[in-house]
Amino acid sequence: MADETNNAAVIDAPIAAANPQGAETGGEARGPGGGGRGRGRGGNDRGGNDRGGRGSGGGRGRDDRNRGRGGDDDGGEELIEKLVHINRVSKTVKGGKRFGFAALVVVGDGKGRVGFGHGKAREVPEAITKATAAAKKKMVRVPLKEGRTLHHDGKGRFGAGKVNVRSAPAGTGIIAGGPMRAVFESLGVADVVTKSVGTSNPYNMIRATFDALVNQTSPKSVAQRRGKKVADLLGRGGASVAEAEADAAAIVE
Repeated sequence: MADETNNAAVIDAPIAAANPQGAETGGEARGPGGGGRGRGRGGNDRGGNDRGGRGSGGGRGRDDRNRGRGGDDDGGEELIEKLVHINRVSKTVKGGKRFGFAALVVVGDGKGRVGFGHGKAREVPEAITKATAAAKKKMVRVPLKEGRTLHHDGKGRFGAGKVNVRSAPAGTGIIAGGPMRAVFESLGVADVVTKSVGTSNPYNMIRATFDALVNQTSPKSVAQRRGKKVADLLGRGGASVAEAEADAAAIVE
């Protein structure tokens, strides 16, 4: 019995020396089982802190990536987005009806560039996002006179849709309705007179309007194509040489 008591004292002595706080609290903390539980709780606490740190860092990384993608899409310029039309469609399935949405969007920079696109999705915001992305990819440049109106009259047609566009003097405003107004507001045109003949389908009206806009030409491009000066082209309408040269110098595009 004396030997066993001495052995127990020898075993307990190193444990108490290694963990003096546990030695003061009681025998359970000094025992092998108590020490094991203490280390387990400490490990869980440290592990929880590490996981929390990684989680918060990961959240910040995702936010940065989202902001970066948004900047790349915009290209560093502010675009004018016009929602022209939303169409709801339904498909009858075994369990009932499945609804979807189609959006038509016009996008422009207000400085002579404009585009349109359409997108389909199960939800309206997603359809608008798809249509906006498609419109940004298909933007075209239209030459403007004095940055406010068209250089000349034009006609466009797509399917049963027919449109007539005419340049107008300053102060006229945008005389257009429905989808055509959204196109000219996004394009940056301040004075224009338009007329739509035929269908009122917004898709066909938009396409007919773009058919008329892509055929717009500027005096500078015509002069380069014909190998002449801009003043020579502007002076053929009866204007004097000085007036033609002044008008040619005022032309931006």
